[in-house]
Amino acid sequence: MATVLLVRHGETTWNRSGRVQGWAPTPLTERGHEQAAALGAHLASTVDVDRLVSSDLRRAQETARYVARETESELTTDAAWRERDFGFLQGFSPAEVFEQYPEYALSVSGAAAATARPDSGETLVEVRDRVLDGWKRLRVDLTSDETVVVVAHGGPNRLLLGSLLGYDVVGSVLDIDQHNCAINEIYASDPRVVRRNDTRYLPDGLAVGSETVA
Repeated sequence: MATVLLVRHGETTWNRSGRVQGWAPTPLTERGHEQAAALGAHLASTVDVDRLVSSDLRRAQETARYVARETESELTTDAAWRERDFGFLQGFSPAEVFEQYPEYALSVSGAAAATARPDSGETLVEVRDRVLDGWKRLRVDLTSDETVVVVAHGGPNRLLLGSLLGYDVVGSVLDIDQHNCAINEIYASDPRVVRRNDTRYLPDGLAVGSETVA
């Protein structure tokens, strides 16, 4: 059965400080590198990886390189799996967004925030459409027994999982957790989510991370 293992990147410097990253080229922290190394070792010992795809943003590629090395897989990138472009909100803390720009906060403005576009950025609906287009292209290209690892971000992961589970955009973002280096397993032919936000493989002290910003 064709299987997609959808993974969030390791912890970054802006995850640690609680800042909205968007497309910023933020690097992994030391703990993020340790998480990514554990991810690569775990996948190499539990599955046969046929293909490895990553968002083209720095933090996702840094994470994916550990998987590539451990599983001897060729890494390819696809911008469809990028995090949301937050525009001028990039660099703010979530609290600052909630207080100063509540029109962009789902917990404050609800569904209206999903279609609100920050200057030079994307709406959440646009991000969902981009991610679902990438998912559609990936599924069309899968063979019947292929296992593909996709390293992406909290936002895209939540939106894809939410779409498969029947959530709207608001529920996808607010109600689905994605820890750093969490693994989500999806049977692609159905499609069906069989595992999500799994960090049980991480050693003690590494299964933590920001839940607010992807």
